[in-house]
Amino acid sequence: MKLIHTADWHLGKNIEGHSRLEEQERFLEDFIAICEREQADLVIISGDIYDSYNPPAIAEQLFYDTLKKISRDGECMTVVIAGNHDNPERLTAPGPLAKEHGIVMAGTPNYIVSPGEYGKNIITESGPGYFHAIIHGEETDCLLMPFPSEKRLNEVYLEETQEETQKALSYGEKIASLFSSLSTHYHPGSIHLAAGHLFVMNSLEDGSERSIQLGGSYMVSGSVFPEEADYIALGHIHKPQKVPGCSRARYSGSPLHFTIKETSFRKQVLAVSLSAGNPCEIREIPLPIYKPIEIWNCDSVIDALEKCEENKSRNCWVYLKIKTDHYIHEEDIRKMRTLKSDILSITPILPEDEENFSSEIDRKELPFDVLVKDFYQKKFQVDMSDETFSLLMEILKEDEL
Repeated sequence: MKLIHTADWHLGKNIEGHSRLEEQERFLEDFIAICEREQADLVIISGDIYDSYNPPAIAEQLFYDTLKKISRDGECMTVVIAGNHDNPERLTAPGPLAKEHGIVMAGTPNYIVSPGEYGKNIITESGPGYFHAIIHGEETDCLLMPFPSEKRLNEVYLEETQEETQKALSYGEKIASLFSSLSTHYHPGSIHLAAGHLFVMNSLEDGSERSIQLGGSYMVSGSVFPEEADYIALGHIHKPQKVPGCSRARYSGSPLHFTIKETSFRKQVLAVSLSAGNPCEIREIPLPIYKPIEIWNCDSVIDALEKCEENKSRNCWVYLKIKTDHYIHEEDIRKMRTLKSDILSITPILPEDEENFSSEIDRKELPFDVLVKDFYQKKFQVDMSDETFSLLMEILKEDEL
């Protein structure tokens, strides 16, 4: 079986208020070509299809058009799970219409995929969080773990009659127990897959997906995944990587550089060759950089204007940092933006700022707890106590879907 794994498209995402849809459309064109060239039997998209619960209509249209094209008239089955940025109900609403194109959509950990024909393939058995399919004659089992917030996880995992010791299990222990239960549905002699939108401990973060981790409670160990799985397709972290503690699990990463920090690594999708009972073979298919994100360090306003003039036709996003002994005049800012329309921000660096300068870009990459405590200290001129921070996290935790 030929599998293509991708994740974290974040369709509709902006950068400093500028649309990325043109770049995302170019990626989707390349992705369709990759799936066609590889003659994929199965595509897994591991969450964060959109960047918000209420994506723009054009983002939804791009997504549906892409799904239809990669299906190759129902030859290829596509499995889509919701990430923390997706609205589960909205994502799965077209499910009945998508079946004829071989598209499977799951919004929550307890979602039940309907058995039946999916394009030219068939799902013969299913239940909360899993299905068994025959894809081009290959028996295939797939476990589904759309983003499991505490609330969603408790809805599927806990019952009123369960013992208090079960209810007191940590987030990671609940995930491990759920995967262990789901893995009992693996059939002997079939290809065993799992798709999840999770944050595995010790994975290399990139600063883009800064969801609230609540002291680590939303992190899981690489040991939570079933040993029987032949391949585990993960989303949530934008940096492509192998998963610590589980050699069969991979993050495909996001297709675009969404922040300046992400420009330090290449983007890709993964091609996986699978057969029951044999180790899988994984190939990394690199993606082009559709529009680079750059920082231009200029020694003066004149230097900045000259650089904008020289590079006005260059297709790139720009963070402009300008050394100056005074604040930059509005007229100069207008000239720069007229010359180079893709400037994301213009930051003056005054002499007194040079040594301790901390740009807004850098601050965006700080962990959530550091940002909260720093804001509190500046606001009230005292350090936030551990008790106050814990209380704030509990309030936010209650608001999680």
